[in-house]
Amino acid sequence: MAALVVAPLLPHGTALAQPPLQVPLECQLQHGQWQPCTLTVVQVGEHWWLQIGRRRLEFRSDGRGSVILKDAPGASKSVQPVWTAQRALCWDGVCTKGDLPLD
Repeated sequence: MAALVVAPLLPHGTALAQPPLQVPLECQLQHGQWQPCTLTVVQVGEHWWLQIGRRRLEFRSDGRGSVILKDAPGASKSVQPVWTAQRALCWDGVCTKGDLPLD
């Protein structure tokens, strides 16, 4: 699914802040069981997170292919997005499938 978020403009050209987009998905951690999760998109293609139970995995992209995963306070690592044959999008052991907003 492609999602386009357009911010309405105020009289002086100031855009209203849009609430984050939330999408129910299925997630898998390190080849474990698939489980319900929520994808929250702050800015498509730049900043999003996965909420898997009590665990929050935050992602940031520079728009040139570099993605940083923040798993816990102070714990960040560079990850590579990969599509699997099962139509899941994975980042080094963190996989999602469902109606992903890609752009």
